[in-house]
Amino acid sequence: MPRRVAVVDDEEPVRRLLTRALAKEGHQAQGFAQGDEFWTEMARQPFHLVFLDIRLPDADGLELLGRLKAEHPDSEVIMITAYGSIDSAVEAMKRGAYHYLSKPFKLQEALLLAAGALEKVELRRENRRLKEAAGLETPLPGLIGHSPAMQELFAMIRRVAAVDCNVLIQGESGTGKELVARAIHRLSPRREKPFVSFNCGGFTEELICNELFGHEKGAFTGATLRKIGLLESASGGTVFLDEIGEMPPSMQVRLLHVCQEKRILRVGGTKPIDLDIHIIAASNKDLKKAVLEGSFREDLYYRLNVVTLQLPPLRERREDIPLLVTHFCQKYSRPFGKEVKAVSPQAMDILTRYDYPGNVRELENIVQRAVALADGDTIQVEDLPPDLQELEFASLEGERLPTLEEVERQHIARVLAKTGYRKGLASKILGLPRTTLWRKMKKYGLMEQG
Repeated sequence: MPRRVAVVDDEEPVRRLLTRALAKEGHQAQGFAQGDEFWTEMARQPFHLVFLDIRLPDADGLELLGRLKAEHPDSEVIMITAYGSIDSAVEAMKRGAYHYLSKPFKLQEALLLAAGALEKVELRRENRRLKEAAGLETPLPGLIGHSPAMQELFAMIRRVAAVDCNVLIQGESGTGKELVARAIHRLSPRREKPFVSFNCGGFTEELICNELFGHEKGAFTGATLRKIGLLESASGGTVFLDEIGEMPPSMQVRLLHVCQEKRILRVGGTKPIDLDIHIIAASNKDLKKAVLEGSFREDLYYRLNVVTLQLPPLRERREDIPLLVTHFCQKYSRPFGKEVKAVSPQAMDILTRYDYPGNVRELENIVQRAVALADGDTIQVEDLPPDLQELEFASLEGERLPTLEEVERQHIARVLAKTGYRKGLASKILGLPRTTLWRKMKKYGLMEQG
């Protein structure tokens, strides 16, 4: 099947040369002069392969590469540089680029690299398909756990993914709400279409409106171009609205209209735009309680709450902690140039007993720090944050440990008893002069027994 290929380069001859050649090879090729316009289209429908100039008028190619590999790990990237800098090329490869081209390049070289990169994309997809068919790989990336709570969650994700209804995900911060939303999208019939994420917290009403609905040219001062909003750019795919409980009341009204009518108006627009999107919302608040308190619309709550997924906090599935720790050790060992393969029993005991107010996100940060500080291939107690190290001593509360003097008295008394109170032999065993032994016997009240 044809593959989508983007050519992101501010030089028009380069864009024209590559897009025409790629189209002749049967690919859907599209050129972009700037990073912003490319990223808008990438969010709408991801490209399988991206030719990316290392220097763009509005973006740093290496930063864009990092963002690409983080948000679209299945896409391959070939970097283009006019400077022939080996340092830039090496850095690009470290950040996940498939290969690089130095200008001026031969067209045949570019096409051979494209063929190799797209073959890698296809092999990855086929490998995943075969593994999933054989039951060897979970199609829920990033979601880890063998506890009953997580197995029940995985089953619910698979069931709800097959139905195109609104989903509400509730759980404490750091429990993986966006990972669950992405898993639902990946298993759904919309998997080949965009997944668009937006955090509703911490933004003004005007900014939320502009980001979600977009605007027409001239809609307000500074609106020199038309902007496509996130809802519209997700056409055919999934929109994930995180921290929906933070959305201002007036925006709740507009979102309710979207849920009911499946259409929007851009800011400054007059023509309604039909939407075909799957809405998944998430909150770390109890939205039912927010409805009772009057801070969240009841009608919107029931529109979003067709199916609710409640994510368990990490402290309620402690049996998953060793599995997560192993996963994060593997994740950060290579980037840090380490070979951390294990966690000491004492350190694992502390990690398992901690309550994690920040949940899996906090555990990941703790393990990341420990991997960075570890001297060998094993994480030790001293590699953990100081507040966690205190748990090792807190576990001794309630257990009375003898003082040094009590231990010494017990040992001297035992040696004296074993030697029949022969002070010469006892002093030799204890490694003490007879005069010192005599003083300690007197101090500890052992004289009368002699």
